[in-house]
Amino acid sequence: MDRCPDLLLLVEHEPVFTLGRTAQEEHWYGNVQSLTDQGFGLYTIERGGSVTYHGPGQVVGYPIVRLRNFCQGPKVYVGMLQEVIIRVLADWNIQGKLKDKFPGVWVGEGIHVLEKIAAIGVRITKGVTMHGFALNVNVDLKPFDFIIPCGIDGCHVTSMQQYLGELVSMVKVREQLAYHFAEVFGLEWKETSSRLPTQ
Repeated sequence: MDRCPDLLLLVEHEPVFTLGRTAQEEHWYGNVQSLTDQGFGLYTIERGGSVTYHGPGQVVGYPIVRLRNFCQGPKVYVGMLQEVIIRVLADWNIQGKLKDKFPGVWVGEGIHVLEKIAAIGVRITKGVTMHGFALNVNVDLKPFDFIIPCGIDGCHVTSMQQYLGELVSMVKVREQLAYHFAEVFGLEWKETSSRLPTQ
């Protein structure tokens, strides 16, 4: 558990559906063959929440931190992740909102027309966090039609691109996520001289 410092991984996935601990077969209509025939992977994982989609154009964040260094427990931690995303959206003049009893970040007006723009699902093992959040930037939204996102009936999903009506810089969003994560968690990022292999 002490092999690496606290860190934040920001990645984009190939098209894949993941099933969290509360996933039920009806949330993804139980049709594995149909999904695999269309080129999607389907994996059961240990995070909280139900089923969601990950794909290109979506920034997925995996914070790996010792929770005791930053907050008192899982609920506060999820709230901090929500705050990071809300701050990033604000940089683009998008007002992110919370929806009672539903983790993630939402946009829109009122309580019945809110659309989910970011999902959050975490796991904490021996005080160290795993999994994290997924922010829809320019992601193709069609795959969400194959599932009941996060197991929430009537859940509508949107993206920054759809909300703004234009492509959004993935590089800029990643930079903003790193900046606001450090701000909310009281971290200071350090540059290293390590390089990835060229082959």
